[in-house]
Amino acid sequence: MCGLAGFMRGPATFDCEAHKSWLEAMGEAIRHRGPDAGATWLDEQIGLVHRRLSILDLSDAGTQPMVSASGRHVIVFNGEIYNFQAIRQELLGQGVRFRTGTDTEVLLELYEREGADCIERLNGMFAFAIWDRQSERLFLARDRLGKKPLYYYQRDNEFAFASEIKALHPLPFIDTTLRADALKDFFFYQYVPDPKSIYQSVHKLPPGHWLELAHGRVTIKAYWDLTFASQSSTDAYQLQHALRQEMEEAVKRRLVSDVPLGAFLSGGVDSSAVVSLMAGASERPVTTCAIGFDSEKYDEVQYARRVAEQFGTNHHEFTVREQVADSLPAISRFFDEPFADPSFVPTYFVSRLARQQVTVALAGDGGDENFAGYGKYAIDARENQLRSFFPELLRERLFPGLGVLAGKIPHGLGRRARSLLTSLAQDPATAFYQSNRFCDPAVWNRIITPELKRATEGYDPADITRDHYNNANAEDHLSRILYADFKTYLPGDILVKVDRMSMANSLETRAPMLDYRFVEFAASVPSSYKLHGKEKKYLLKKAFEGYLPHDILYRKKMGFSVPLAQWLRHELRSLAEPVLTSPESPLARFFRMDMVAGLWRTHLEGKNHYTQELWTLLTLALWQQEYPH
Repeated sequence: MCGLAGFMRGPATFDCEAHKSWLEAMGEAIRHRGPDAGATWLDEQIGLVHRRLSILDLSDAGTQPMVSASGRHVIVFNGEIYNFQAIRQELLGQGVRFRTGTDTEVLLELYEREGADCIERLNGMFAFAIWDRQSERLFLARDRLGKKPLYYYQRDNEFAFASEIKALHPLPFIDTTLRADALKDFFFYQYVPDPKSIYQSVHKLPPGHWLELAHGRVTIKAYWDLTFASQSSTDAYQLQHALRQEMEEAVKRRLVSDVPLGAFLSGGVDSSAVVSLMAGASERPVTTCAIGFDSEKYDEVQYARRVAEQFGTNHHEFTVREQVADSLPAISRFFDEPFADPSFVPTYFVSRLARQQVTVALAGDGGDENFAGYGKYAIDARENQLRSFFPELLRERLFPGLGVLAGKIPHGLGRRARSLLTSLAQDPATAFYQSNRFCDPAVWNRIITPELKRATEGYDPADITRDHYNNANAEDHLSRILYADFKTYLPGDILVKVDRMSMANSLETRAPMLDYRFVEFAASVPSSYKLHGKEKKYLLKKAFEGYLPHDILYRKKMGFSVPLAQWLRHELRSLAEPVLTSPESPLARFFRMDMVAGLWRTHLEGKNHYTQELWTLLTLALWQQEYPH
């Protein structure tokens, strides 16, 4: 796992001394992604910089930027190509002679022979840039699911790219004007969905896409997309066997490493399944790491400990206590744009714990998106089934008013009734968005400044979810909402969180359940085998019966949650109160601080109505303090 960056300007603006210092500053900004080595490459049109976390071929021969044997192509690469050895053998048969044992060189030589088509043959997580010195073309690509980040900047005749936005800030020509619609996206999604970033002129290359810059012209093209169109007719028993086989292969592909390797273990189904397969494929005990909390409601270490004991792992644990307030500002710096999923806190600590033992850790990410593991999927499926019982015209005209009346019923029953009726009044895509948004629109409209209201008027973040839902190559509702999450929540939240927090600790993470072949297999599994009655992840659980304890497989899902309401009232109060109440807060640029302070007072009274909004405001303020504009 590494970090990369670069820029193009053209001969007319070439300044060797200045450009080299820019590259060095860009590399220094992402040193945490690759502490083992760093180097630059510069000619009259382009500058490239790379920071290396050595995983394969630990010698200096693997240093990047790397030039092809012909001298024509130069690459900077972040990630792992899990099938590189097979491709290497094929290229050896064609007469290629390799100087290193890295997957980087295999990718470089493959591109030299096949160009953009080489991506179709890669199984891995990657973001890379290749400069063709002969045709003067720059080629960028990102893996199918978006495990590795890639940002780019384009304005006038200047172009730049990087693994993280912070590597773009040293460039004097970068425009950091904020996007108002991206700020609104952040409040409702907790992150900024691609291809946007928080800045107007900085964009994310979407997962499964490549970009080519040639003679001032940018071309972007999708090379892969997930389809649910080909549903398997195989019976459940055979599918269970196929699932285990596919997952075993995905795990084995991720055990190739020249440095120590372990796993995150939460005690949930996904991470426990990964550890069980690692244990079966490893000659020595697997190193596992788990995080706990001083709150029984959120603590899962007892389950992780049971799985660790069953498979004889070398197990390590860490409990998050008073470190939260002291650590939060520092942790937040690793997000270059606002990010508010609170599980980034335990993810940071489990990454730090793992890095003390290993350099590579396998994780269970992807199980929920593949097999409908989140509770929201079951709730939404039931609501959609109920929606089908009522005529559309009746739902649209009658239910909103009934929802308002239901909201006047005291206690939680009224809120739940209002939520249900409001959801049933909407089309399925909009209802899915509304059940997953993290900010009440009424609260948003109440706390934003008139200027921000004008700048975002008419913009609806729900359009992002609706577009993906409607574009899904799928027949049933569950497949459509899974597709929407594969396009939004997974790459925008889960994978950003894991990448930034692991890289903050110079740790590489690998996710077998996000192997694109495994994802394609899961997409072929009928929805009835994913959400089976009330049972979530039905087929996955059945596949591991007899391998994992019954109460591990079928206990209530906790997720990587944190005691957020408690944190805000206690551990984080001294940090949060000034930025949520002071007229001098950086939030005052966008929000009415008298209204924000009112939300804070309500929360301190013991009411949790605004917990998520307040946390989102706090993380935004921490980001503003680190990256003032």
